[in-house]
Amino acid sequence: MELRNVLLLAVSMFTLQAQAQFGFFDQMFGGGGGGGGGGGGHQHHGGQQKQNVRSDSSWYQAQYENAHCSNYLCPGTLSCVHFPHHCPCAWDTVEDKVELGDGIAVCASKGGYKADDTIRKIDLARKGLL
Repeated sequence: MELRNVLLLAVSMFTLQAQAQFGFFDQMFGGGGGGGGGGGGHQHHGGQQKQNVRSDSSWYQAQYENAHCSNYLCPGTLSCVHFPHHCPCAWDTVEDKVELGDGIAVCASKGGYKADDTIRKIDLARKGLL
């Protein structure tokens, strides 16, 4: 009778350990068995769980393909502009737009403490001085 209790205790301990282990993986990888998506990071708001956006580009590509623009559709912001170098920066509060010439423009993180410091640094880099 005592051996039976010991075996029962051992089996229940293994079961609890396995549940704890898989509970960790459920939390880490999104759990719940739902298909697709980026997994992980459940956020509880009002009893509902928000899910991360997908980890592939299909959602973005669908938005791009369904956007109507008779001129040029900026790939980074989905803004409709007349020319590619007119595309705005996606994060204009933390990025500066720098036109490099020949209709090419790039957005770079704002740097330094002065206005136009990013533009100055890019010009120095283009000249090989930075």
